[in-house]
Amino acid sequence: MNLNLKATDQNTYDAIVIGSGISGGWAAKELTEKGLKTLVLEKGRNVRHVQDYPTMHMNAYDFPNRDVLPLAERKDYEKQMRTGYTIKEHSKHWWVKDTEHPYSEVKRFDWIRGYHVGGRSLLWGRQSYRWSDLDFEANKKEGVAVDWPIRYSDIQDWYSYVEGFAGINGRKEGLEQLPDGNFLPPMDLNCVEQHVRERVAEKFNDRILTIGRSANLTVNHKGRGKCQFRNRCMRGCPYGGYFSSNASTLPAAEATGNMTLRPFSNVTELIYDKDTKKASGVRVQDTETREIIDFHAKIVFVCASCIPSTQILMQSANDIWEGGLGSSSGELGHNIMDHHFRLGARGRYDGFNDMYYKGRRPNGIYVPRFQNLTGRPDTKKKYLRGYGYQGGASRSNWRRFVRELSVGQPIKELAQEPGPWTMGMTGFGECLPYHENKMMLNREVTDIYGQPTITFDAEWKENEWEMRKDMTVQAAEILEAAGFKDVNTYDAKSFPGLGIHEMGTARMGRNPKTSVLNGWNQVWDAKNVFVTDGACMTSAACVNPSLTYMALTARAADYAVKELNKQNL
Repeated sequence: MNLNLKATDQNTYDAIVIGSGISGGWAAKELTEKGLKTLVLEKGRNVRHVQDYPTMHMNAYDFPNRDVLPLAERKDYEKQMRTGYTIKEHSKHWWVKDTEHPYSEVKRFDWIRGYHVGGRSLLWGRQSYRWSDLDFEANKKEGVAVDWPIRYSDIQDWYSYVEGFAGINGRKEGLEQLPDGNFLPPMDLNCVEQHVRERVAEKFNDRILTIGRSANLTVNHKGRGKCQFRNRCMRGCPYGGYFSSNASTLPAAEATGNMTLRPFSNVTELIYDKDTKKASGVRVQDTETREIIDFHAKIVFVCASCIPSTQILMQSANDIWEGGLGSSSGELGHNIMDHHFRLGARGRYDGFNDMYYKGRRPNGIYVPRFQNLTGRPDTKKKYLRGYGYQGGASRSNWRRFVRELSVGQPIKELAQEPGPWTMGMTGFGECLPYHENKMMLNREVTDIYGQPTITFDAEWKENEWEMRKDMTVQAAEILEAAGFKDVNTYDAKSFPGLGIHEMGTARMGRNPKTSVLNGWNQVWDAKNVFVTDGACMTSAACVNPSLTYMALTARAADYAVKELNKQNL
């Protein structure tokens, strides 16, 4: 890729894209394919597809500590380790060091992130679901926050468009609350999951179990190889078997000859022209030289991910708006949302002892939302909105014998046989948009580059706590109805941020007095600035949000170029 590492006289482009993750990659692809000379700015280092996936083929025994991070290094990742799975020897190079990129918490907030080309598109869980009008209309019907300025019909075709390029495998189920998509062939359920699917269909008239809709290829697609069922996605896939900016959108943008990719570029602010009421460009701090460089463009797409995008807006045009560009409504930085999870049920199934499965499927089951489907709360429920379940069934392996007292030949023989089938279901619930859940600039605590950091003040409230009670009960009910034994519920606790689905902080709306962006993702205060990542979300739904970011980004890019051609920008 064309790497512009030093300032030149050619610092003017048609478009600038800030960030190279899921949203930034899509913005780069769409803008360059429409003929715009586009500068893509990434805060972190460059990551080239395949070449820069150092642990893609390694096993646990290839690491000195069998993939466990040494104690001496853990101090650098205190908050990044809160997930329990992100910081391993095989993946530590993807995540920021908290000692270099600190943040503060009024209440616990787990901000998990990495700065490099591709961002979290290399690291995401790949679950990809469409929203429905149940989601887009909920705020208005319930009198919560503000109304979305769009409906499902506004992005339905854009969902199909991005699915067709990214490659989403899934099974069509004909559900209003979870619209079907432009799917590749689905992955298979294993025998126990298929059994549960059939029992759920028999015993419930309001819920189904299906295979997850994931951005893993089940056939070769768009020059990328299909998934090999290695389940090492977080390391980077050398086959391009799952969607990432590095394997998909950025190569497409590069192929046009219109993209300049500049890593090590920390955007500190947008340059705002108060006479034209538009952004004339961006100010960048080169993270290697610390040099400050200005780049100029007709349009700017802010796609740095939810929190950094809003931080950039907060640091811009402070001489005009104390709270930054987009703060005139008083909503910039507010309405932080995430999905609450880490609770559900698990159980054991006696049967199918002669059945097993092949490979390590990087996907699981999904039970779509089945509560409050009328768009209004069930009078028997004490909460608004709903939740879905992710999970799967498997057979236990040799590790079940670690605590056994038997030794020698008997345990060797037992270890050659797989253990009993078990299944777990984890709920993912919707969080409402609360104005008081917010992020703030902290100019007293700075990062490794001397830039301001973020302080979070957000929490789950009564609606989320009431929903969580139901999430465990219903998970157990499903497993018991399917004939599972020893069914136990669990709640491992979840805090905002830990779902890694940060949303809100620069929401879309219909009125500039109550929102930051309009229905085309334009900042009300600067119409040539577009924000299309998680920051733009007006509510959270209960499904994984990345597919919606893709659709909104492609839609906004199409609109921006048309408006540019009409000389409206």
